[in-house]
Amino acid sequence: MTYTFDWVDAFTTRPFGGNACVVVHGAEGLSLEQRLALVKETSLSECAYLVGSDMADFGARYYVAHQEILMAGHPTIATVTSLLDRGLVSLLDGRAQFTLEVGAGVLPITVADEVITMTQPAPVFGQTHDPAEIAALYGLSADDIIGVPQTVSTGTPFCIAVLRSKGALRRAKLDLNRLAAYHSARGLGADKAMEPFLVVREGETEAGDTFSRLLLPLPMPPEDPFTGSATGCMAAYLWHHGLIETPRFVAEQGHWMGRPGSAQVEVMGPREAPSGVMVGGQGVVLMRGELAL
Repeated sequence: MTYTFDWVDAFTTRPFGGNACVVVHGAEGLSLEQRLALVKETSLSECAYLVGSDMADFGARYYVAHQEILMAGHPTIATVTSLLDRGLVSLLDGRAQFTLEVGAGVLPITVADEVITMTQPAPVFGQTHDPAEIAALYGLSADDIIGVPQTVSTGTPFCIAVLRSKGALRRAKLDLNRLAAYHSARGLGADKAMEPFLVVREGETEAGDTFSRLLLPLPMPPEDPFTGSATGCMAAYLWHHGLIETPRFVAEQGHWMGRPGSAQVEVMGPREAPSGVMVGGQGVVLMRGELAL
């Protein structure tokens, strides 16, 4: 069997920027084992598989090397970029609106001025975490963290931790044994993602308002270049806890890896009860080909 695919760099306007994702078309016939094997083969953090949908205009499923991910940002941008590149979505005056069903549900998608925007669901604010314990996962101190880290989900949960400085963000080095022990002590297994998303409230460029890092455990790559789902969770956290003045800003990530990426972000609804998060970015098709199995 052969399946067409696109290798897309997401949340960037240039090749080799942002976060890469392979998007496989007509992937209903691929088994779970094959989907996971492809992620490992590419050495990417995630791959996307287009499938049919009874609920939306298109359907897609996202996987990391060891499991399905119900909601993911850069695979969504990559998937839509691939659909646009192959002419499967029609633009009228450079604009389009449609729906995409992912594991977490149906995402409204808009395209305008070459920017692809997904509307992530209303955030769910989960358990809080001891700043000292989160800091220790990275060789940092509790003083390096502002406020109280908290698990937030807009489809996939992340622990959001705001750091005081880029210096602390640079020093952060994930202790895999400590992270495993932290997960085990709180019943956070592989099916309940809780990788802390570290953020500072300043961009790496003049255009940015925040800059983030996501350090990952095995079997995933050690760091994610750009994480759209975590960016949505981070935006909701910052807005909800009064750590940003405006619900609309530019998020940056990946620059220290040589893969600069950015997203236009807007939290909808009041601080006390955000109703959703819009995360927008662009994508570039780097490679087109056939997967032979």
